[in-house]
Amino acid sequence: MAPLLDRFRAHLDRARLFPAPGTAVLAVSGGGDSVALLDLMRAVAPGRGLSLVVAHADHGIQTDSRLVGEAVSRLAQSCGVAFELGELHLGSDATETAARRARYAWLAVVRQAHAARYLVTAHHSDDQIETILLRVLRGSGPAGLAGMPARGRGGLVRPLLPFTRAELAAHVAESGLPFHDDPANRDPRHLRSWVRVELLPRLAARVGSRVRADILRLGRTAATDRRAWDRVLELVPELQLHLAAEGFDVARAALSSYDKALSVALLRAAARRAGLVLGPRRARRLLALAGHLSGRRLPLGGGWAAEVAFDRLRVGRGSAGTAREVVARGERGSAKFGSFRVEWAPEAAPARLPRSDWTTWIAGADWEVRAPRPGDRLVPLGGVGHRPVRRLLMEARVPRSARASYPVVARGETILWVPGVCRSASALPQPGTPAVRVHVTEYGEPEADGRS
Repeated sequence: MAPLLDRFRAHLDRARLFPAPGTAVLAVSGGGDSVALLDLMRAVAPGRGLSLVVAHADHGIQTDSRLVGEAVSRLAQSCGVAFELGELHLGSDATETAARRARYAWLAVVRQAHAARYLVTAHHSDDQIETILLRVLRGSGPAGLAGMPARGRGGLVRPLLPFTRAELAAHVAESGLPFHDDPANRDPRHLRSWVRVELLPRLAARVGSRVRADILRLGRTAATDRRAWDRVLELVPELQLHLAAEGFDVARAALSSYDKALSVALLRAAARRAGLVLGPRRARRLLALAGHLSGRRLPLGGGWAAEVAFDRLRVGRGSAGTAREVVARGERGSAKFGSFRVEWAPEAAPARLPRSDWTTWIAGADWEVRAPRPGDRLVPLGGVGHRPVRRLLMEARVPRSARASYPVVARGETILWVPGVCRSASALPQPGTPAVRVHVTEYGEPEADGRS
């Protein structure tokens, strides 16, 4: 058999796991698997334009965890790789789930701090078998039984999935690399460890060693089904699937016209694209919601919620940021307002200002972006009489849940502009005169006026 490094290189080429150069954060626990990952990635990084950062999370669960962090730091230094240490202080009572969530939250911070393209973990074939078996025990559907993908959201890459724990251990031993043997990995009090040290050996003793290959085959079959449903989304244009940064929306009339089982499967596939794991029960509740009047909402857990918004069923999670008032300071700048970005710069006013666009020009300074307030009204450009902002947002089919945090450009109590909805007749610059060009974009949209 070819050396592990040669097979690793071939796998990366075949699967195109690192299609572009950039920074890769390696999650290194100090165990043999992650030490092997570091050694293999160090060998292939130069040829792929990758800059490596070793990230070690000290969960603070075991008393000697600090020593492990120091050992990983020395290993990173000997490899000439940058090192980041996260001291999470979880305490000895922390569960596996709490540790995993805290670790990944910290890894996301490290990735952002280094502007890293990739977050790389050492999950291997044995981990995949355990994951699939755990999901079988929990009654997961086909999407869950597919196990861990080689590439995930947030730049996550798992390049070791084709290789076994034994292969990685042999590589570490042959290379003489130091590693930490965590006794928790063999402690049957932890569910995954119980599957590893008790359940899988008993299954192998009963049905034969092929059980591992059979479980992996189950995962591959489920992954094929998952990919098929993802592709089906493109074959039903009447669904009008629209993906945004924090969710998705679909045409609810189409959902009602399909067979119920098909609609549930399509909703689950759309949710996966948005990063939401939607079980059959919640998908059926979501389908039932689609038949209600506009404005009805359904919490889905984990910060996710669904809403009937006119002819659309919308599913989303929070917003990209808190909608705090933006006061324009200086002649040019940019700022976040909830799930929107506001940019402004000096520019001569055009001959004509559009009424409902995502860009406008304002005469003078002293304006701000804020949320709508009770009683806000404006005189539409080219119109007569005052119109309530609340009514304008409703007519523009802005979902009810989004109206309270929608951006409004004002000068004092005077409403100048509701982006994408209506420009007022106030603060209009004369054509060709100095003015401020203001542009608003919603996160996750190429242009904000791409809203369905």
